Amino acid sequence: MGALDFLSDYFSVSTQKKKRKAMQTVEIKVKMDCDGCERRVRNSVSNMSGVKQVEVNRKQSKVTVTGYVDRNKVLKKVQRTGKRAEFWPYIQYNLVAYPYVAQAYDKKAPSGFVKNTEQALPNPNAPDEKLTSLFSDDNPNACLIM
Repeated sequence: MGALDFLSDYFSVSTQKKKRKAMQTVEIKVKMDCDGCERRVRNSVSNMSGVKQVEVNRKQSKVTVTGYVDRNKVLKKVQRTGKRAEFWPYIQYNLVAYPYVAQAYDKKAPSGFVKNTEQALPNPNAPDEKLTSLFSDDNPNACLIM
């Protein structure tokens, strides 16, 4: 029986197996003014195949979609509702080393968030970063006197 199974893999006439998409969370920035806008965006995304959960936060203008979906298809689906949409460009300000750099700080960002930019991240070769990591508890080669 093993030889027949082995040969049947080479001479199969069946259709190709669909590869299942990975489970992911897609965050999109959408300007929503009223309950109708929120409902329209929620219904358009929740009807997609593979969507497990849809969260709409109108105060932050944020839509979070969780499921087996393609992030570009979710963005296109939201844009078809007539709303201007883009991928969520913000990260929490406490995760960034320099949250008030000119390129990272955005007045339009929700409270507690800044733009995700290169300038906000620390340079690993900077002298101040080397000094702080020199006396860190995480560094096994740190000063042993402490």
